Amino acid sequence: MCHPGPPRFVSTGETIQLAPRDPDPEKEYHWRVVDAPPPSDATVGTEPVADFTPDVPGQYRIGLAAPDGDHSLTVRAFPASYEGADVAGGSAEAIRDRDAARADVAYAADRPAEGVGPPRIRLDAAVEDETVVVRATATPNPESALDADDLAVTFVIDDRDVADAVAAGRTNPRDARVVSEEPTGATLRVETGSVPERLRVHAVAVAYEPGAEPRVSVADAVAVNRVESGAGGRRPEGTTPEDRFETTRLNRPPEWTETASVYEVYVRTFADADEGETLAAVADRIPAVADLGVDCLWLTPVLANDGKPHGYNITDFFSIADDLGDREEYRRLVETAHDHGMRVLFDFVANHTAREHAWFQDAYQNPDSPYRDRYEWQESGEPGTYFDWELIANVDHANLTVRRHLLDVVDAWAPLVDGFRCDMAWAVPDSFWRELRDRVKSIDPEFLLMDETIPYIPGFHEGMFDVHFDATLYFQLRQIGRGAAPAESMLDAIDERARVGFPDHAGFLQYIENHDETRYRVECGDAAAAAAGAATVTLPGMPMLYAGQEIGQRGRRDAIAWEHAREEVRDRYRRLLAAHDAHPALGPRGDLHRVAYHVASGDPTERPIEADGDRVHPDDVVAFARGSGSEAVVVVLNFAPGDATVAVDADHGRLNVVTGDHCLVTDADGADRIRVDDVAVVPAEL
Repeated sequence: MCHPGPPRFVSTGETIQLAPRDPDPEKEYHWRVVDAPPPSDATVGTEPVADFTPDVPGQYRIGLAAPDGDHSLTVRAFPASYEGADVAGGSAEAIRDRDAARADVAYAADRPAEGVGPPRIRLDAAVEDETVVVRATATPNPESALDADDLAVTFVIDDRDVADAVAAGRTNPRDARVVSEEPTGATLRVETGSVPERLRVHAVAVAYEPGAEPRVSVADAVAVNRVESGAGGRRPEGTTPEDRFETTRLNRPPEWTETASVYEVYVRTFADADEGETLAAVADRIPAVADLGVDCLWLTPVLANDGKPHGYNITDFFSIADDLGDREEYRRLVETAHDHGMRVLFDFVANHTAREHAWFQDAYQNPDSPYRDRYEWQESGEPGTYFDWELIANVDHANLTVRRHLLDVVDAWAPLVDGFRCDMAWAVPDSFWRELRDRVKSIDPEFLLMDETIPYIPGFHEGMFDVHFDATLYFQLRQIGRGAAPAESMLDAIDERARVGFPDHAGFLQYIENHDETRYRVECGDAAAAAAGAATVTLPGMPMLYAGQEIGQRGRRDAIAWEHAREEVRDRYRRLLAAHDAHPALGPRGDLHRVAYHVASGDPTERPIEADGDRVHPDDVVAFARGSGSEAVVVVLNFAPGDATVAVDADHGRLNVVTGDHCLVTDADGADRIRVDDVAVVPAEL
């Protein structure tokens, strides 16, 4: 189906990219503005992949004439002034022309760098009697003075489902909907008779801060699907309306990610192997990795490339690199991981090819090449790229052949794996990511989509990605380890997620090192590395280890020194991950609570960590709580080399569940304190 996808919620002046889905490069596609607010002069481009910029607030309807018929897309625009703003690429935040000279530009920053950030919204759907009920829970930004009752909610029913309902002779669900304000928030109701095979409802929360432009949340969406009837089309006697429908929250991460931990494998240095046997050697090490307690493998790219060991400069998107093995060995590796209870992430590169790719070789310095329009080009005649990278060339996603090729790549590899880690997600138009999500989720709703967008972009959780790299937490943990920031600032990094507008159901990948970064212990020392690693496991998010981190590896991309493994480090991570699995409070559903605490040891006049001493400055330590009720825990992290004793203002127990040892001591005043080396996780009652 060529329909361009879900409705879009944007601001005036924001340019979005419109693209037909599942395109045939040999066919014709034509866009038009069908309806617009009366003052609007907005037009839409004439190319198959076109840009549209709403010029006044209100609701627009964009038409697409495609080989499979006419389609309609709703665009809801909210007032905004974009004078001096740095926005392009269709997300209002992704920047498509970055280079090293502009590296100081925070491309993931919300457009208005000052003022209160956007609100958040969550949708939940149910079928009650013969009515579909969609309830919106709108939440003000943490820094806003507004209450939830002050927020407006805008609902839009998916254009695709409107068309299906009308085609099936049902009442247009937009005509049948009833929106009301209730004590629980805004609610949309639609009689079940208007529901086609699938009804998708999208919504945003809008905050009208005094004296400021409206702030619009990341959209959320739910789907209501008709359940197949029994034999002969008859339903069992006594079937209720609830039995005839199932509801889904479309932007929630896969359920399995709630307890998952990730292990990144840099494939070419992970295991000693002869040429062409690397994938088999990686598979041989999977039992040891599984014993660590991780349950998801992220493999750096395995496709044919230009010979650079990282593998991101791809020359053939459908073939395994010769030096790694072949497709059958890759399939066996995935099966081995599955046999050991681990899922596998494929590293998907959609922004560029290697300059050794056959397309580029033909197109470079050849204006007549049939491949020329598949790349972005600078006025100099050189290909478009980022940060002066010399060996890659950015593809042009406005070219239907490029989009078709990349979708075929998705179709080739998605059935073999459990998710994609999407490289340079910020550089690829969101229209492509939205199509990719619908494509893979229609086959496997539990397929994981993880974006590398550094720093993160809240809008990428809207119909695109489930889990996001948390470079903000990564950076803050480095600052803490270097002694440049207090340990408590990691909690500010977690709070930042809501402040910039991520919904509560967004997932985050938490890490202290990866193949692009210096090893944490090299920069910050062993003591800080132990505490920082524990932070990624005990803070709300999805912990990740980079291969070698668990044995004290010092080289970033060197061959893993398995024969020199520091077993005490491996055992520490094994115990941490076991505690994470055993205590639901440490998972995404366990709320983070700040607690009052006092560090007993250390000289508060000195600053901060002394790597060769054992004194503890209060800024070296942080305490917080996770969860609630009898399942709650108190976590204490200590970045200093010496032990700390910490009084925590919470009702907690005596046992450190990470080590299995009692950790409570009593000071001279008879007060209970938690003694902590690097981490203590203690059961609590909150």
